Amino acid sequence: MTGSLHFVGNATTVLRLGPFTLLTDPNFLHRGQWTHIGQGVVSRRLRDPAIEIADLPELDAVVLSHLHGDHFDRVASRELARDLPVFTTPHAAKRLSRRGFQEAAPLRTWETVSLSRGAAKLTVTSLPGRHALGPVGRLLPPVMGTMLEYREAAGALPFRVYLSGDTLVHPALREIRDRFGSIDLAVLHLGGTKVLGVLLTMDGEQGADLAELLAPRRTMPVHYEEYGVMKSPLSDFTAEASRRGLDIQVVARGDTLAL
Repeated sequence: MTGSLHFVGNATTVLRLGPFTLLTDPNFLHRGQWTHIGQGVVSRRLRDPAIEIADLPELDAVVLSHLHGDHFDRVASRELARDLPVFTTPHAAKRLSRRGFQEAAPLRTWETVSLSRGAAKLTVTSLPGRHALGPVGRLLPPVMGTMLEYREAAGALPFRVYLSGDTLVHPALREIRDRFGSIDLAVLHLGGTKVLGVLLTMDGEQGADLAELLAPRRTMPVHYEEYGVMKSPLSDFTAEASRRGLDIQVVARGDTLAL
């Protein structure tokens, strides 16, 4: 398979799988700019994105884990094409439709949608995610993980990429392993985001827990050290992963991972 993942920053990547090109969680604010994280919480971006929207290749779709300002920001809302398919939660799709995005496609948990080009096929499946546990979780927008399965032709073995979304580790994630088996690459949203002391994204220990649970061939961390509310640096994850003997692939912002 020919493919690559270009790390733009935060949870934003440009993912090429055969003839398909996807953009994940578009966040193009610059260092020093503020964004609304949600529920009245704002945070300042600490790093610039590696590229701008004008630098993007032609896209087939956007995969959006949820509608928070550090995942779909005002730059994306203003500059992305209104007819670009956006695969996301029903909550986010409804709100993006109000902004004029004509192809915002709602996916409920375990629902799938497919793209085809010649013999090649890409299947997008919405997976369970929880932005917070307990009562706080009911105050936050629904979030989804995503499984991308690329097949070069009918009958070919799939190449699987798991995008965690802003989830914490919880029992429903075990079903991902049961349903899909082998995963070629897991892209984990980390950062240990905390608001009023409540954990909202995986810290280093939780990220290692999820990598152990799903046992992907490679694991790539994203969504760390980007905003002031992120309290767990990348080193927390890499140290814990090293202690457990996990295969971690760290990709610097602006660099590309060959798939």
